[in-house]
Amino acid sequence: MTIVSIDVPRSGRPGPRQGACPDPMNSVLGKAQLIIEAFTVDDATLSLAALVRRTGVAKATVHRLAHELVEWGLLERDGCDYRLGLRLFEIGQRVHRQRILREIAQPYMEDLLLSTHETIHFAIHDGLEVLYLEKILAHRGLGEQSRVAGRLPLYCTATGKTILAFGTEALFSEVVRNGLKPLTRYTVTSPGRLRAQLDRIRAEHLATEAEEIRLGYMSTAVPVFGRDEALVGALSVTGPTYRMDPGRLSGALRTASMGITRSLHRVL
Repeated sequence: MTIVSIDVPRSGRPGPRQGACPDPMNSVLGKAQLIIEAFTVDDATLSLAALVRRTGVAKATVHRLAHELVEWGLLERDGCDYRLGLRLFEIGQRVHRQRILREIAQPYMEDLLLSTHETIHFAIHDGLEVLYLEKILAHRGLGEQSRVAGRLPLYCTATGKTILAFGTEALFSEVVRNGLKPLTRYTVTSPGRLRAQLDRIRAEHLATEAEEIRLGYMSTAVPVFGRDEALVGALSVTGPTYRMDPGRLSGALRTASMGITRSLHRVL
């Protein structure tokens, strides 16, 4: 089984080696990337001082690059502060493969929402995290933990466990090496226990996460495959723990997954 993934550079880059290429973060494009990635989901705007502090780049350089990013539409001015520009959103919509995945998954996610009345996610693999391509919200209160284009760890989300279950041994080892950090008191932090969960998910094609991300909430997920049985993502239902019944939800989840898979076979 193979996984279709998007790999992007991560933090914690090693220092330069003899004969190695220079650190890309020392390039102009690298510094521009640091400025754009300084914004978090909670930041409507950032001041020049905040951008300097978060990037570690000299103030004069940040000021010059921010001015150029404004000219390109990647940043916008808001008084003396900066915010992300609409040009970024426009460019993001051109990512062909992921746009196709979202468009195909949406109708089935809407059907799943109608049958379950819970929050629906579609996520893909990116590095050591899941990246949420789409989310249909049935109830308020989940926005803090997941959002479209948001990320969460592979090891403690139902979608992430699904991806890990059908991934490689190398991916599992890398996740364990990076550390299974607890997000709640119920987060699985034992490699042995996590591996046992993944074995069960492979056998049942159904993953469950109970309060590992947020107390009071539970998720159930199933894999979504493309051509040649390549895993392209995972589909999940999330709701309050007292209301979730994985056995009851599994049929609707699998029906939606098979529908997405059939549609993907025609285009990917």
